[in-house]
Amino acid sequence: MLRKISTADARKNLANIVNRVAFGKEAFVLTRRGEALAALVPIEDLKLLQEIEERMDVEDAWQARAESEETVSWEKLKKELDL
Repeated sequence: MLRKISTADARKNLANIVNRVAFGKEAFVLTRRGEALAALVPIEDLKLLQEIEERMDVEDAWQARAESEETVSWEKLKKELDL
């Protein structure tokens, strides 16, 4: 569950909040004037998010490759990518 905390309160209690995120596996949404600005999440959650994004990118690449009928030579690709 995400707990909301204002940036002012977070600033006053930063050490405690960091410990709750790191060791208690809690997540916080930082707010300013009631609007969500950012989130503090355990590193495991961030790693999971990154892994999901990477898998989605790979799936998209495979799908784009499957849909592509054109074959590009390695030399042409290197030139296009300026490698």
